[in-house]
Amino acid sequence: FDVLSQQMNRPAEAIADGFLRIAVQQMANAIKKISVARGYDVTRYTLQCFGGAGGQHACMVADALGMKQVYVHPLAGVLSAYGMGLADQSLIREQAVELRLTPEAMPALLAPLQSLGDAARAALTQQALGDAIELHERVHVRYEGSDSALVVSMGSLEEITARFEQAYRQRFAFLMTGKALMVEAVSVEALIKGDASVEVPQAVNPLREVPKRATVRMYAAGSDGESRWWDASLFVREDLRIGDRIAGPAIIAEKNATTVVEPGWQAQVTALDHLLLNRVQERQTKHAAGTSVDPVLLEVFNNLFMNIAEQMGLQLQNTAYSVNIKERLDFSCALFNAQGHLIANAPHMPVHLGSMGESIKTVIRENAGKMRRGDVFVLNDPYHGGTHLPDVTVITPVFLEGASQPEFYVGSRGHHADIGGTTPGSMPPFSTTIQEEGVQINNFKLVSEGVLQEQGMLDLLASGPYPSRNPTQNMADLRAQLAANEKGVQELHHMVAEFGLDVVQAYMRHVQDNAEESVRRVITRLKNGSFTLPLDNGAQIQVAVRVDAKNRSAEIDFTGTSSQQTNNFNAPTAVCMAAVLYVFRSLVNDDIPLNAGCLKPLKVIIPEGCMLNPNFPASVVAGNVETSSCITNALFGALGVMAGSQPTMNNFTFGNAKYQYYETISGGSGAGALVDEAGHITSGFNGTSVVQTHMTNSRLTDPEILEFRFPVRLESYAMREGSGGQGKWHGGMGGVRRIRFLEPMTASILSNGRVHPAFGMAGGKAGAPGINQVQRVDGRVEVLKHIGQVEMAPGDVFE
Repeated sequence: FDVLSQQMNRPAEAIADGFLRIAVQQMANAIKKISVARGYDVTRYTLQCFGGAGGQHACMVADALGMKQVYVHPLAGVLSAYGMGLADQSLIREQAVELRLTPEAMPALLAPLQSLGDAARAALTQQALGDAIELHERVHVRYEGSDSALVVSMGSLEEITARFEQAYRQRFAFLMTGKALMVEAVSVEALIKGDASVEVPQAVNPLREVPKRATVRMYAAGSDGESRWWDASLFVREDLRIGDRIAGPAIIAEKNATTVVEPGWQAQVTALDHLLLNRVQERQTKHAAGTSVDPVLLEVFNNLFMNIAEQMGLQLQNTAYSVNIKERLDFSCALFNAQGHLIANAPHMPVHLGSMGESIKTVIRENAGKMRRGDVFVLNDPYHGGTHLPDVTVITPVFLEGASQPEFYVGSRGHHADIGGTTPGSMPPFSTTIQEEGVQINNFKLVSEGVLQEQGMLDLLASGPYPSRNPTQNMADLRAQLAANEKGVQELHHMVAEFGLDVVQAYMRHVQDNAEESVRRVITRLKNGSFTLPLDNGAQIQVAVRVDAKNRSAEIDFTGTSSQQTNNFNAPTAVCMAAVLYVFRSLVNDDIPLNAGCLKPLKVIIPEGCMLNPNFPASVVAGNVETSSCITNALFGALGVMAGSQPTMNNFTFGNAKYQYYETISGGSGAGALVDEAGHITSGFNGTSVVQTHMTNSRLTDPEILEFRFPVRLESYAMREGSGGQGKWHGGMGGVRRIRFLEPMTASILSNGRVHPAFGMAGGKAGAPGINQVQRVDGRVEVLKHIGQVEMAPGDVFE
């Protein structure tokens, strides 16, 4: 810290305190993520402290979480080991049942519970662990058609229903009224109680002046949030007795732990000889942080902004209905300033995040002066800030108390399983106009001053020549997006209450300035380059990167790219900008949020009327997925830093009037070069096999859920050996995925790289081209082109 002190012209203790504040914020963010995922409000609980160092940071972590109390066990330093020694010995047996929860089904649950209990009891008895065995019977309940089973204790039909609804409301904040309940499985836990931890309350001694061993200097923050030197009392745990109270700042040392009582906190020895820390002095609601950039607060706000977006994402995943959002995680959440510039995001979908700002700006432009508190807007129109129609964006303006205009915006974008169009799944391979791709939504007010406009939204989903096939599912996912946005609104309100509006706005500027500077430093290591990437449909992406080292800026010019296509590989300019943003952010090795600042050193030229800047009503459904992947590869090729990754997302959809499913299939990523500060290649790296690449990072649906929700069977998913381009550093391998259909259905593939595979670089070989084919039940094999639509019969396999 002394070296940093000289470099930064700041006291060493202030720098050390800054490191500690960043670490505390990271710990608090981790607790928030876990708690939000499980539906808990941490401010209603006591913080349990364990580990030898836990007590050193407990008060600060509690403050960061808004918690008022910390509990420290006498054996906190070895609490995990102590707990293992006292733990119950248990064994769980489980069996799938898949029964609707009805009065008639109740007897059918008792037989498997009985047999499971007998088996679990016998297994524990054989282990000679004891004979005082307790059995706990449980049922795994979910709503019909969903995948989120919650475990509740067995009981009567009414008791099971009440317990499930209480747990579901706590976890997901709503109930699916009218939906039948399903018992997915039953389980029995057999356990033998461990040795009891006998703690006998003792008489509380009268208050006294507790003897201290010494007075030491301690650098800590007061209740006003300002850090300074304090005279702290040093106590030894063995000197304390029941009833003693110690005011912070103080340090309590013991053999296996150290507890720091921060200023404004008080420690009390309870009747069980435990330490209970309570905040006794209210924290100042707003820190006097200042609006000039501070490196510590810059890192704190980077983490805070990203954590808000992550909490939004967890809320969306928890409350969503469709497989696409809940299981595949095909969604993104982000924060924006009053001008609609991206400030921070969770690590979701790059193609969403870099383009969502255009949606925000559309809402700002079309509703200037008309937005009211409680309004929420929705859009998907690629010609008004969207990308392609299945990606539906919900935008909530954030009004602070007394404000007449929004100070921030939060947004969530989710890929809906179906939004209409000529094929189920809304990814038609042969669409030629935007109308054939589904329902267009432009700046629709989904919530008006707090009132959900459900009927209006349902009417819109049912409109047009190709309406949505499942408006009920659309509405369920829209509600989940509303819940996610509301989480972001609440957290931004908390942030402003803690730091003040001027500070929050200042650091929204600072994080963008920091991202801008990071990209400018990268630009100085780059060289001029150009690249032309051919697509399977005969079009091409052409890009030239011209570096201005003196001004630390770059020009990215897409002149030479093919003109607007009659197919659906056109990409809105927002998608092209998202790819540019992603590529230049990926070159930065610093841990910064993806935000609009990354684009400030860049001038992007996209010729009017080319396939990256199309005119209405050009079709665009492949542009968001396929063309974005090709733009990314072309940019890396022009920069000379990475060979081609799979130039496709392998968009596979199937369905009918009842079912609609969509997935992107993993492939290989390209090998790459490592460049030093002078711009020289120093080393390289291999590509990664069977991974989502670049502009997408969604999951594949779990096989069990895929097969349970849809009449298909996943026969295999294997690595395609030898498919990665060979070289000193080789490309990643692709995959082979085989899905057998059990009912008649329409299947579609929207892909690229079947004619022109991922390119090699600097003498490295290209990867293998992809293959789309159908194996009919009678043995015939039909090879499809890079795009195709086919009717699948029972027994047919799509590979």
